[in-house]
Amino acid sequence: MVCYTIPTITAVVLHFIRGKKPSWKDSQKYKSLNLLLFGGAIFGIVDHIWNGELFLVGPNILSDLLLGFAITLTIVGVWGVTIYLEAISQKETSKAAN
Repeated sequence: MVCYTIPTITAVVLHFIRGKKPSWKDSQKYKSLNLLLFGGAIFGIVDHIWNGELFLVGPNILSDLLLGFAITLTIVGVWGVTIYLEAISQKETSKAAN
């Protein structure tokens, strides 16, 4: 029931890393990843508030944390695919322009 903690922690850590790395600070790629992670975290928090289990710890905390890692990896994976597809699209657009 604490699965939302992993995407939340990841989003907060990435936010602070982005602030300290000049190349990441203004990068649209990392900004979109941060927004996706915060969205996943907010979704998890709202879901747990809705079900009255925000601060409950289930009987199998390891399973809950693994779910949080799975959610986070899914978000990062989807972000990676979109970044890859965008790069391909930009290459095709630049080839067509030439």
